[in-house]
Amino acid sequence: MNRMQKVWIIHRAVRRSSRWLRRGLMLALAAGWGYAAAAAQFTVSLDRESVVVGEPVTLTLSCEGGTPQDISSLPQVDGLQISSGVSSSFNTTMTPNGTRTIQSYAVQLVPTRTGEFVIPALEAKINGEKLTSQPLRLKVMASDPAAPPASYASMPAFLWPVWPKTNLFIGETVTIEMRLYVRGEWQYSDPQLPLSGEGFTFSSAILGQGFRRRVGTSPFTVVPIYFAVTPVKTGTLSVGPLEGGIVLGSGDIFSLGPPPRRVSLPVPAQKFEVSPLPSRGVPPDFNGAVGNFTLSVTAGPTNVAVGDPLTVRIRIAGEGRLDSLTLPEQSAWHDLKSYPPSAKVESQNPLNIEGAKVFEQVVIPQNAELKALPPVSFSFFDPSQKTYRTLTQPEIPLRIRPGGSTPVPASLAGGNEPPQPAQDIVPIKRRIGSIGRPSAPLLTQTWFITLQGVPALALIAVIGWRRRAEALANNPRLRRQRQVDQTVREGLNDLRRFATANQSDDFFATLFRLLQERLGERLDLPASAITEAVVDEQLAPRDADESLLTNLRELFQICNLARYAPLQTSQELAAVIPRAETTLRQLKDLDL
Repeated sequence: MNRMQKVWIIHRAVRRSSRWLRRGLMLALAAGWGYAAAAAQFTVSLDRESVVVGEPVTLTLSCEGGTPQDISSLPQVDGLQISSGVSSSFNTTMTPNGTRTIQSYAVQLVPTRTGEFVIPALEAKINGEKLTSQPLRLKVMASDPAAPPASYASMPAFLWPVWPKTNLFIGETVTIEMRLYVRGEWQYSDPQLPLSGEGFTFSSAILGQGFRRRVGTSPFTVVPIYFAVTPVKTGTLSVGPLEGGIVLGSGDIFSLGPPPRRVSLPVPAQKFEVSPLPSRGVPPDFNGAVGNFTLSVTAGPTNVAVGDPLTVRIRIAGEGRLDSLTLPEQSAWHDLKSYPPSAKVESQNPLNIEGAKVFEQVVIPQNAELKALPPVSFSFFDPSQKTYRTLTQPEIPLRIRPGGSTPVPASLAGGNEPPQPAQDIVPIKRRIGSIGRPSAPLLTQTWFITLQGVPALALIAVIGWRRRAEALANNPRLRRQRQVDQTVREGLNDLRRFATANQSDDFFATLFRLLQERLGERLDLPASAITEAVVDEQLAPRDADESLLTNLRELFQICNLARYAPLQTSQELAAVIPRAETTLRQLKDLDL
């Protein structure tokens, strides 16, 4: 092998390695392209969709993924008056995908007449990106058709259900509202609402913002409690009966009123008729989605070479079980190599039944004859229209360049030209010129051999990161454990700060929440459902250590007593922290 052939082999090796390195880096960047684009979000929401004339409703503007540089002013809507100044809040939480920061602005509106009001879309500029919210509808009534009768005015507290429609399709998600009424002179705590029903799945209870209303002549505080309910089998099914409960107290330790007491909150069962989905007219790509949705598709970059990745971003928005939506198989993508998509839910309410689910899929074109990304389709069943619907987005033009190759030098190509005759006598070189030590070939140098492993390591890192993210997404218990660990660490720091500042109410509220979060995570129960009764009903039968049970009972008792007789000094508060740390650590190490 002559010197020219060696140089040519080295040139091809360097060119091939740089091309794979470029593709590996582009694949890694393509996997994160959609997340960067979808980082900023702007949503506008109302705390209720229907109110009574003269009753305030809260409008909240939420910005996620950055600080807003500009937000459009609230429009003037005839019949709605602004009754308060703008209040702001800043909330940062840890999620499996990183830190989530939401900056919110709230203002109260008061309707002055009945009717259907539309609050137009608002605009915000976040990180230089202009975002637009969805319009909102508000129904204002002269009176509440779901109000309880005046005979309930003498009760200290009761639960009043607002049932949705009772004829459902299997897989159709509806919202059940339970309104907790507490008469004005009482303070409440520890609500227990074990809503259940065979053949249904239930979300965790979400407490809405409380408001004031009269029942008969008595003023009540009303707290709406929402559940997302989905039937999973057909037939006549029942939700309930519900045997709830709540603790009522005067809220003033110096008053001579009655001591705290538990009040039962019974609700009778409600029957639902659940029908199967129609068997006729089922689209070929239907995969079980039930609700009302829209579809949008973007792709980028659209100018690539064969073998280079591009990211397709598919956004399915609307009302339905967002977390259960899956991306159907796209049969027309036969000229594209596809990787498993990632998914992210952009919810507009805490029940995750309104908003959007964004799928991001990396695809690689296989030939230069591909001129467009084939149309993307998505099918679902619309329960309001009682029919199947298929949404299709048009194809997206693409420019695919050939992968390319460098032509072989003529001296190595063979060819038909006759070889030059060799010279018998070579003339003597008169000047030898500069003499230098020849360098070793690249293929024998360590740094060059090591460099060839960089593309493989980059690809392995991307695949490992993706598998770790998918494993975490498929393990809700692990995600919850990590989130609770973070909450406990931050909460213990808050306890020390509250003890130093002698803030008794905040101290025990935080301690109670930490016990709920840790017990809920260990027992796989909603944190809001955790009370001191769980210690005897759930932990004691599982042979938990008696010292742990004793510490838990005492801590729950201290939290309950502190509402009526708060500790007075920072030293008393600080003395509770070591016991709390020990108990929370024992709970984390408990083998259940």
